[in-house]
Amino acid sequence: MMVFNIVEIFQSLQGEGANTGMPAIFIRFAGCNLTCRWCDTDFNHYHKMTFAELLTEVSRYEARNIIITGGEPTLQRKLPALLTELKQRGYFIAIETNGLRPVDTQIDYIAVSPKFAFQPRYQDFCIPAADEMRIVVEDHPAFELFCLEMEQKITAKHYFLSPCEENGQFNVLHTITLLGKLNQRPNKPKWLLSLQTHKLAHIE
Repeated sequence: MMVFNIVEIFQSLQGEGANTGMPAIFIRFAGCNLTCRWCDTDFNHYHKMTFAELLTEVSRYEARNIIITGGEPTLQRKLPALLTELKQRGYFIAIETNGLRPVDTQIDYIAVSPKFAFQPRYQDFCIPAADEMRIVVEDHPAFELFCLEMEQKITAKHYFLSPCEENGQFNVLHTITLLGKLNQRPNKPKWLLSLQTHKLAHIE
């Protein structure tokens, strides 16, 4: 029997990046290959759902867009079978990944979020392209260099910086200051600000 470890499934609006405001069904899988100190997802607490139960839960919602997230969803070995079924049902499928593992070709939209604290791992492997890159800004002297490195390693249509939240505080000033530095470079990709607008709107 095909079983998935699911943290939660819910419908809401995408709160970040280029698709902000898009109605979507979020499927949040358990487990991650990184341990970010500021992570806002308790992906180690989950419940098991069979393939049929998961599809039944998804069918309860009206949205025709699905966001596969986690944790790190590319760790799910049975994900390709689920994607095949969802595609056959006509869903548009996006994924949110840290970019350290290959992404299934059935995915329609890739949002990659490289993590500064694990920079050495991106030297070994990272996905070469994505639809958008969203990097959470950390207060470190080498962080600007990390952004430049990721810009070179991962080709994206959109580049975003997001303030980091720790203890209820966002480092907005540091984030927009870095945006200014990145965007002063001539003939380089333009970086934009991405806020967690779902938190500002008090929705999931």
